[in-house]
Amino acid sequence: MTAQEIKEFCKNIGITQKELAEKVGMSQEGLNSILSTGKISKTLEASINLLMENEKLKQELKNYENLKNSLKQALS
Repeated sequence: MTAQEIKEFCKNIGITQKELAEKVGMSQEGLNSILSTGKISKTLEASINLLMENEKLKQELKNYENLKNSLKQALS
């Protein structure tokens, strides 16, 4: 995982780097330092990968809810 991928992830889900830092349990300064050096620890990478998976699952759930509501309307 690269610093650019992390920045794009934040942009895609609409959070700031400060919010990402809070979600992974670190300071904004610490995250900024890591992103500027590109030295991303395995622990940070794993945390961000879990957040990515969580966001993907949230979107899938939203899609299923939309499908469920559409089916309810069609069958009513």
